[in-house]
Order: sequence, then structure tokens, then C-alpha cells
Amino acid sequence: MSSSGLELPSGNGEETVQAHPGAVPVPRPVEIGADLGWTSEDWSEVRTRVERAGRAYVWLNLVEQRLRSVVTAVLRPVYEPVHGAEWEVAAAGPTGQEWVQRAAALREVSRRKGHLLDPADDTVLAFLTLPQLRELMVQHWPCFAPYLDNRRELELTLDELEVARSAVSRNRGMSRAVLDQAERGCARLLRLLDSGAPTPGRLPEDAVERLVGDRFTDVAGVHPDRVRLQRQLPAEDLFGGARRLDAVGIGLGMLVQNYPGRRLVRLAESGCRVRLLFLNPAGSAMRRRERELGLKRGELGRAVETSILHVRRVRARVRDPEAFEIHVFDDTPRFSAYFVDADGPGGVAVVQSYLRRSRGMETPALVLRRAGREVIRRDHPASDGELTLFETYREEFEWAWEESRPVS
Repeated sequence: MSSSGLELPSGNGEETVQAHPGAVPVPRPVEIGADLGWTSEDWSEVRTRVERAGRAYVWLNLVEQRLRSVVTAVLRPVYEPVHGAEWEVAAAGPTGQEWVQRAAALREVSRRKGHLLDPADDTVLAFLTLPQLRELMVQHWPCFAPYLDNRRELELTLDELEVARSAVSRNRGMSRAVLDQAERGCARLLRLLDSGAPTPGRLPEDAVERLVGDRFTDVAGVHPDRVRLQRQLPAEDLFGGARRLDAVGIGLGMLVQNYPGRRLVRLAESGCRVRLLFLNPAGSAMRRRERELGLKRGELGRAVETSILHVRRVRARVRDPEAFEIHVFDDTPRFSAYFVDADGPGGVAVVQSYLRRSRGMETPALVLRRAGREVIRRDHPASDGELTLFETYREEFEWAWEESRPVS
């Protein structure tokens, strides 16, 4: 080897290589003992983080697009006639020159690289963040005041959303509480921006459900048991203001035990048509159900008798008893179901299957939504005999009702 050169290790532990004078020697790789694998707990945690971030992203994306359209609709007619294509820069004014110019530069880079996939996004506003859109609205509030009622609530809601937006934009984790707060804030903000829109119904539509609804037919929610169902959908929210109420089950505990009789009277007096279908407390199907649950003979039957007596007293206080019908059936109970406004576009149903060893309140609950779903009838020539889950259970209720007998 020449005295002017350096010998360096080759990296394989056997040969050396000649280095030029002045070259910096590179040390051989040193094993640090890092474990790159993930355990099942690691995968479970990261999936939870992704699910939360994904839900938050859908809500925030919807809010940002809605806010962008509102800003465009209000400020463009003011600034475009004078400033033309640079109206967004003019609207930002001196205080917003830095971030609006940065957004314009980012748009130019996206143009050159072909990242603008939709011509509608070829605007400076499409590259502004949620806080920057907020600043535009605050700066020009006199322009927005005729359309939006509550500036303070709007600003506070946007400030709340910044916590979730920051976590999502940087792929950081967020707690369930932060996600819930973000979803409530987004829904509230969308209502503020559509101040003339009707208030949400008994089951406000979920932005994520709207996107993936076709994948899960008309299922709006799944809950492990009735207790957790009623935390999200209390009986007052489900039954309150109903025009029509149909229910089938063994004892209809969700209605009888959780919705006071005086409210049920007021509901019927307001014009709601009620049909309640109980399992016959003296029938053979009731005795089989008691054996399945390991109950003493007559134990469940007496509880159902009490429920029937309760709704009979309610019916006696209603001016039109024919609009409040009570029937019993004597067949193997397969599910309990509560249909609210099932004949209208805002229909909601709660369905629980009866399991062999579980009481009704312990079984998983499905929340089904009729609103926004295309209803397919079996007799429709193009339906191929398919029904939505809502219509399938509703049809089962109608069959059971036809086979039942009234309670005097």
C-alpha cells in the first residue's frame, strides 16, 4: 500500500480498500439491537389511532370544504370585480399577505407538478387552512353578518376544532374525548353555516356513515347491549315527537321501562299511532322462553303481564283508543324491534335478536335508518327479491301483527 493512501475496512471483515488522501474514513455498521417488529398490542393501538384520525379527517374535510364555499360565495362578488383573478390576495389584506402568498406559491408548485387533479381546486382558497379561512371571515365579518347569526359561537367552535385538526395534520394520536368533541363541533359548525336548514332529527346523520353507508346497507349503529345503546340514543330522543310507533318483543322493556306513561299518553294525544305487540304471557312460547333463561315458571310471564297492564292504563287515558292498539302473539320470539315513523323518510328502527341464554337488554342492538336509503320491495320487478334490513324487519313485524290477537 502506498504511504500516500489510507487503508479502510471494506465492511465485510476480510479485505481492505484504498482510500484517497483526505478522505474521511467511514466506520463499519454497528449492531444496536433494535427490534423493528410490532406486537399485537402495538398493532391494536395504532389501528385505534388510525380509526380515530380517519373519522376526524372526514369531518374536518367536510367542514373545510363547506367553509371554503361560504367564503367564496360571500367575498368573491366583493373583490373579484376590482381585483380579478387575484381577489383572494386582495381579500387577505396586509395582515394576511404572508400566508395567502404562501398559498398562491403552493398552488403554482402543484400546477407544475400536476398535483391539481380537479380544476375546481385551482384556487388560492383551496390551499388555505382552516385557521386561515377563519381569519378571512373574522376580518370581513360585516360581509358575513347578514348570513350568519352568531359570530362568537362560530369562532369558539373553530378554535375547538384546531386541537383535532393539528393532531390529524401531523399524524398524532388523539383521545376518544377529543374525537367526540371534534365530531360535535363539526356538526355544530355545519348547522351554523346552514342556519336556515332544519334541525337534526332523532338520529342525526353521521358524516362517516354517509360516506360508507352503502357498505353497511342501512345500519346506522351497532351497540353491544341496550345499556350502551341508550347512552347514545335515549328513549326520549328515540320516541319523542313520533308520528307512528310500532313495537314487537317479549315485554317491550325499552319502551315500558324507560319512557314514562304520561309521556306516552301525550305522544298518543298528539296524533301518534301506536301498535304494541307483546309475547302472550300465558302461552306456550312464554314457557319455553322461561326455560331457556333458567327462570321459574311464570316469572317472566308475570313481568310481561305488568307491562301490558301499564300500556292498557295508558290506552284508557287516550281519547282515541283505536289509535293505540295492543296485541299479543304466541310464537317463538326471534327479535324485539321498535319502529319510529317507519312509513316516512325519517324512519328509525332499533332491533335486538333474542339469544338462548341472554335477556333482551343484554343482546347486541342494531340501529337502522330509513332516511336516504332506497327502499326495495320484493314485488318490485327489478329488485331481485332483496330488501334493506329496515324493510326486512318491518315486514316481519307486519306478518306477526296479522297473526296476533288484540288485548281488550
